[in-house]
Amino acid sequence: MREIFAGMPWWVKWVAVPVIALVVFGGLIASVVGFVIGLLFKLLVFVALVGGLIYVVRKFMSSSSSRGDW
Repeated sequence: MREIFAGMPWWVKWVAVPVIALVVFGGLIASVVGFVIGLLFKLLVFVALVGGLIYVVRKFMSSSSSRGDW
């Protein structure tokens, strides 16, 4: 690979090739990034819902046990 770029100017290696790669694979990269962000958001919602459920159950259990002490 180095032999191919040996005679080329620096801007071909550092500007043109990455731009061509982004044009060709841009949609794929965007869909992968979107999928990962969506997955992280769903994971965050899941953790928040489970945490809220645990909080509500503990609150309910502590209030029902204090009523039973009467």
